[in-house]
Amino acid sequence: MKFRLFVLLLIFAGPKLFAQDSVAIDTTKSEKTTPKKKTSVKIIGVEIGKKDSDSSSKKVSSKFSFQLTFSRIDLGLATFLDNGSYTLSEENSFLENKQFKTSNFGFEFLQTGYRFNSYFKVYLAAGLDWNHIRLKKNVTILPDQAYLKAQPEAIKFDKNRFSSNYLRIPLSFQFRTKDDDKGNKVYFVAGPEVGFLITGKTKQVSDERGKVKFKDDFNFNPFRYGGFARFGYNGLGVYVKYYANDVFADNQGPKDFKNINFGLMLGF
Repeated sequence: MKFRLFVLLLIFAGPKLFAQDSVAIDTTKSEKTTPKKKTSVKIIGVEIGKKDSDSSSKKVSSKFSFQLTFSRIDLGLATFLDNGSYTLSEENSFLENKQFKTSNFGFEFLQTGYRFNSYFKVYLAAGLDWNHIRLKKNVTILPDQAYLKAQPEAIKFDKNRFSSNYLRIPLSFQFRTKDDDKGNKVYFVAGPEVGFLITGKTKQVSDERGKVKFKDDFNFNPFRYGGFARFGYNGLGVYVKYYANDVFADNQGPKDFKNINFGLMLGF
């Protein structure tokens, strides 16, 4: 319930939170007109009051940046390809999932980059990324196994979730347009991404056992790599991510089992 409230808050407040609106302070103390001054304040990587679009009057100089941030917040779905097919083989059928409850969530908290001009920037970021697989079948994914195994259960689970958590490190190439009449931009961002496994986790809820959680690596690939693309307007957009190597480590789980994530994002 708390997660759903957090998602709703992000959806309704996100575009306002990540919009960089100009704040002008009128310092006029008499009827004489004096130039207005602008203040610039940085709050967790979001700069308020100074916009790169000011380049119309003064050319923006190329510069490096390093900042804490809370951006590229992904709220989407996770899906999987088994030897190129969305239909899982009989051997891997224990991984069948409820598509619209199999989710991807992530965000970035650190970035450093170089802006070449008002329209192009390259930056390296760090963040966290989760995949939550809602299993259809009443099985238990077993920990501490040389090869990924699932044990069939005689009970019915109200929730049977199989999750992975990665540190994600994307290298982004950002292109953006000039400001429109509302002072907003269109963004396109793409690049490669690597990830390092933090942990795997299972969570089961049933009348017979109550709530049961267990952490293990569950044979997830300790290192993953792939590419991503993001497209949007102002602070809201869509994203897609594809990981080129297998979800599970070599010889420890299904072979040629790939992951694709897609959905909405907040904060360029």
